[in-house]
Amino acid sequence: MSNRLEKEDSPYLQQHKENPVDWWPWCDEAFERAKKENKAIFISIGYSSCHWCHVMEETVFENHECADILNASYICIKVDREERPDIDKHYQEVHMLLNRRPGGWPTSIFCTPQNKPFFAGTYIPPESRQGSIEGMGFIELTKLIASKIAENDPKLFENAEEIEKFLDHKEYPKEATVLKEDIVKNFMIQVKNNYETADGGFSVAPKFPHASTLNTLITIDRLYNDKAAKAMVVHTLNSMRKGGMYDLIDGGFCRYSVDSNWRVPHFEKMLYDNALLCDVYTQAYLTYKDDSYLETAKEIADFWYNFMSEDELFYSASDADSEGEEGTYFIYTYPEVYDTLVQNGYKDIDSILDELEVTHEGNFEGKNIIRLESGEKPPYFKGLKTLLQNLRKKRIYPFIDKKIQTSWSSMMIHSLFNLGAIDKTYNKKAVKNLNALLKTMYIDGTLYHTTLIHKTPKIEAFLEDYAFLAQALIAAYKFTQDEIYLINAQRFVNKALEEFYNKGEWNFSNGEFITKAETSDNTYTSSVSVMVDVLLSLGTLLEDEKYTHFAFKTLEYNSYNLGRKPIYSPYMLKQMFRYIKGDKTIKSNLDNLNSNSYKLSSLSYPFIQLKQSEDKNFIVCGDKSCFANTDDIDALNEII
Repeated sequence: MSNRLEKEDSPYLQQHKENPVDWWPWCDEAFERAKKENKAIFISIGYSSCHWCHVMEETVFENHECADILNASYICIKVDREERPDIDKHYQEVHMLLNRRPGGWPTSIFCTPQNKPFFAGTYIPPESRQGSIEGMGFIELTKLIASKIAENDPKLFENAEEIEKFLDHKEYPKEATVLKEDIVKNFMIQVKNNYETADGGFSVAPKFPHASTLNTLITIDRLYNDKAAKAMVVHTLNSMRKGGMYDLIDGGFCRYSVDSNWRVPHFEKMLYDNALLCDVYTQAYLTYKDDSYLETAKEIADFWYNFMSEDELFYSASDADSEGEEGTYFIYTYPEVYDTLVQNGYKDIDSILDELEVTHEGNFEGKNIIRLESGEKPPYFKGLKTLLQNLRKKRIYPFIDKKIQTSWSSMMIHSLFNLGAIDKTYNKKAVKNLNALLKTMYIDGTLYHTTLIHKTPKIEAFLEDYAFLAQALIAAYKFTQDEIYLINAQRFVNKALEEFYNKGEWNFSNGEFITKAETSDNTYTSSVSVMVDVLLSLGTLLEDEKYTHFAFKTLEYNSYNLGRKPIYSPYMLKQMFRYIKGDKTIKSNLDNLNSNSYKLSSLSYPFIQLKQSEDKNFIVCGDKSCFANTDDIDALNEII
């Protein structure tokens, strides 16, 4: 018999509707019931493509002994972190406070009947591993907590009150730091200290792509001709696209690599990772003119169009698991690849298998992830890729989360417009995607955060939705010169300023949970940094200093941490360079701007705006004045 989650739209909550646990969705009735019945509250937060969320479901929430304890003594609440990032941010802060380290997913929170948290964990196995509370299994832990709540244990309730006070405490910046280009030196020192020289990237295993760091290093190289920045970008991008974390067969990047050389991924594919990496590879191509980067950017975009879209809207994620195991869809046995080569008349089969890293032993749990250590695709690969795709078509495709998210979709649309400067096909597609997103998520003057495809959205937008959507709209204006996009960007930025801004500080949400917006680029680029980006763009394009002022106040408010730990906020650092050095606007007639979008996007100076005029030549403008006029587009680099 299904539980209450059966009526929810969220694919993640739907995954748990048949659990024996008597789940509640997040709602007032659940918390009222906990008070009335004097039961502890258990809050479980995750998302549909999270591997360890699936493991905890299998080992704990499908375990009848665990379910019986929860049903007898707890009110159990399931939360989709992608649907309610405000709730997730609040409880990640709880986890950090209680454990002195970041959390993750699944997130497991235990609260008093008054909904005051006192214990936080992530994945908790059913059985205990050792005698300490950190090693307690779910069964032992839930029995212990239930008994203490039933006894009204004074110490537990005192701790919960104390935690509540800490959560209400607000921290303010220590002091402002002068915004200056010298901060780049500190950033480069910190990046080099984290850089992994063997295979690129900025950590050892598990290894995440750090798209914002790569994006900012490209900007630094364009500004300062920095050989170290270029070397780190090129080596990392070349290493990542060899295969493994990057899917050479269908395209698209997986969430992260469990090893240090990008070979073995967690196989889930997230829209935000692929959107940001599509843009990084696009910017790298525009900067370094390496065709493999353009190929990768296009393959990322094409993967999302081919596998992860419907009615011009983008799905949010696909799972790592299929047929009950991780990676089943993606990997190959030695015999199936060997037989495919034989049946299709390939010669030198042993050398091909060696080049693809296909062996009897395998490179992932006895099977094989296709990879090209050289990074070069041999002539035979295009035909073989089709054959390997056909083998996959016989398998069950991983679960797809068909949520449409304003922020993540906007990231991809922004990247597609930039890619469209090189290949107009993507510009035309991006226009359709943007219009479909607005039609779906902006209803009767209200912007929404997320909805399941073909459903009516219910959850109103957070700061990230306004920020990334405005950024996509400004990119749409840049590459179409349709002023309706600029007008809409201004509308959403004005609303965000009204809802979330206060003297340089930004909230992420202002509803049930008032949560402060992060300035660090963690899972993806900070929404505060993206707001600085769009504010600077509006200041330039509308020639309105109030937007530039809000951008400056945001940078100033965060300057202390930015100056000392710029590695945590690379995208904000990029916007600081932009504020100091200033935008350059190139004006010309629409035909000139459209036909030369590739060359204009390839200019060395990274902070370029485009604006339609009646001019036959290219007019170059800075702050409050235009300083050059030329009919030679190849002269623009030197002029700027």
